[in-house]
Amino acid sequence: MLNQDYSKPLIIETSNLDWEATRSDTVWRKKLEREAAESGKATSLVRYDAGATFDTHSHPAGEEIFVIRGTFSDESGDYPAGSYLRNPAGTKHAPFSHDGCELFVKLYYFNTGDNRSVRLDTNTAGWHQGVDENQKVLPLHQFNGEITQLVELNEGAQWHPVVPECGFEALLLSGQLQESGNIVPPMSWVRRPGGADPLFTISQGPARLLLKTGHLPNKAIQ
Repeated sequence: MLNQDYSKPLIIETSNLDWEATRSDTVWRKKLEREAAESGKATSLVRYDAGATFDTHSHPAGEEIFVIRGTFSDESGDYPAGSYLRNPAGTKHAPFSHDGCELFVKLYYFNTGDNRSVRLDTNTAGWHQGVDENQKVLPLHQFNGEITQLVELNEGAQWHPVVPECGFEALLLSGQLQESGNIVPPMSWVRRPGGADPLFTISQGPARLLLKTGHLPNKAIQ
């Protein structure tokens, strides 16, 4: 197991991680958390080289994708940076990328009964006003208490996220945060357990985060 004690706070600066090989010699990944070598709950950054392909494979417990850079493709279409995809349990595809891309990928985190396929281009979707004029939000998915959204905050703003019982995770897509004097640079992955009371300041902005709540266990996977 890797980083699966959900009772502990975690910040990973993904720029410090090396790209590791996958079973395709043109697809690479950075492991953020993982239950087993090639199964179970997992969160990763995935990079497709230009012209990369991946064998047809299924998703026994669902796959969630956010396209960070480039264009990701499969049989259902082409998805540019800013696209949000959900492939429910039992689906399969043969992904590829003509020009290369980078993805944020979560596996095995679908709730039972969550069978909706999602293809959303956040570049054209409508944002909503957040708790004040310094914040806006873009809902991506919601099911049985699980909420996924983009949050954008202006430079100089403070972000005091409400942490639910089982905690939250966020990928800082752009901008920079500070917490208690510690810098959180772009492309950091942050996870906090329930009961945490974080307060972040947006030191470089706007800061955009991919934020998820309602999906985490509240203890380590055994």
